[in-house]
Amino acid sequence: METTKFNLKQFVIITLITSIWIHIAEVARAILVAFPLMEEFFAGRIPIGAMEVSNALIWGVWDTLLAIVLVFIFWLCSEVFGNNFKAIFIAGTTTAIATIGIFWIATVNTGLGTWSTAAILFSIAWLEMIIGAWIASKLYSRKQKR
Repeated sequence: METTKFNLKQFVIITLITSIWIHIAEVARAILVAFPLMEEFFAGRIPIGAMEVSNALIWGVWDTLLAIVLVFIFWLCSEVFGNNFKAIFIAGTTTAIATIGIFWIATVNTGLGTWSTAAILFSIAWLEMIIGAWIASKLYSRKQKR
């Protein structure tokens, strides 16, 4: 099997561009869906969604980590399956399960959330990761044509 050499510069550029989508989608999901559901669950016992500089920095790191994992898994999948829908689907699904899926399983398991909330938020996050993998796919195919 012929493989291409991992190009770090290309990976960093594609990750940064893809992370724009991830940052926007994660913040929108949190503000529009997650915070209201969590506020309802905690019913005023603890504040949800208070944004301070430290919170924003942690979210920035989290979103960037998601983008790094997604783009790297997409690159691996595209090496095996080609730059196609199968690679996009596997990369997006694997990233969603390995990051957000595990987070919500742990959250519900510790009594800090409900399965209904987890199902809603995971479904949205899964779609975000599929779109992110599609963006990475388009960026990798554009770089390959040059």
